[in-house]
Amino acid sequence: MMGPAHSLSGATAWMAVGAVAAGLGDPMPWPTLVVGALICAGAALAPDLDHPAATISRAFGPLSRFACKVIDDLSHAAYRTTRKKGDPAGRSGGHRTLTHTWAWAALIGVGSSALAVYGGRWAVLAILFVHMVLAVEGLLWRQARVSSDVLVWLLGATSAWLLAGVLDDPGNGKAWLFHDAGMHYAWIGMPIVLGALMHCLGDAITVSGCPILWPIPVGRKRWYPVGPPKFMRFRAGSWVEVKVLTPVFFVVGGASALGALGLFS
Repeated sequence: MMGPAHSLSGATAWMAVGAVAAGLGDPMPWPTLVVGALICAGAALAPDLDHPAATISRAFGPLSRFACKVIDDLSHAAYRTTRKKGDPAGRSGGHRTLTHTWAWAALIGVGSSALAVYGGRWAVLAILFVHMVLAVEGLLWRQARVSSDVLVWLLGATSAWLLAGVLDDPGNGKAWLFHDAGMHYAWIGMPIVLGALMHCLGDAITVSGCPILWPIPVGRKRWYPVGPPKFMRFRAGSWVEVKVLTPVFFVVGGASALGALGLFS
């Protein structure tokens, strides 16, 4: 899928998590719901850091372009060293390999939670800044494209600062799910994992599929492109994505948000 649909799917998924949490009797405070949805929307763009033309690879200037080169090389190396006989041998790059797997999603999510818990406020602000910028780039794609990078960064930084201030107020969400004083913000890795997985699922229903199961082998392939039957797949940016999936995300996300806020109880 394209960036806007990826981001919207991430935000929708976190709203659905909020509705489930409310149904289980541990509802999210509204700041956690909002911040988590924005983080998840940004994280749903992150797996494409292995492609130089991707939004995330351009979002932070030379820093993200350098990170893209490193991740692409790392992903390509992982593919070459772990592929089985059924995996194509002539792959020239790392796009849609390592960063498009459940293992990578789990690693990034756990790492982000650890950074937030042990790194303190500035670590939380850094995580929020990165994902706020990506959320702006994804959800406000057309507006972000005609704006300068500096304006997007300023919006991301301002949003991160304000939202962190709101979360830090007692009862406003930093301690959701993890109530011990030393574990505040441990939940912050959850929307990052979820966003990455939603990206993988979105790519899985396109024509190329997605190797989300790696390193678990499927038959003669370790990088098996998971996806539905070929007649159910579509090309990224096609009318199915724009005319069908995008409205569905809006409806499901909106209904889930109302449920998460307890308006159906």
